[in-house]
Amino acid sequence: MSVIQSPCNLICSIDMTTGHCFGCGRTSQEIGAWTIYTHKQRRDIMDELPERLEQIERKPRKETRRQRMAREKDETS
Repeated sequence: MSVIQSPCNLICSIDMTTGHCFGCGRTSQEIGAWTIYTHKQRRDIMDELPERLEQIERKPRKETRRQRMAREKDETS
């Protein structure tokens, strides 16, 4: 059985209307408990994320920390 990686993309901010993270679509409770969830619990949440993200009224995206780190690495190479 393969491990389900976290859907976190380092855009960590909760939409107060839906209660879902702007970046990954999980609730704060799901984010906090992710490491203790079973494979089935993680898969069930992952299956819901696309629909959740569609419901969020998106803020303009800023450069994420991961993107910035990659850009800075490229600039120093």
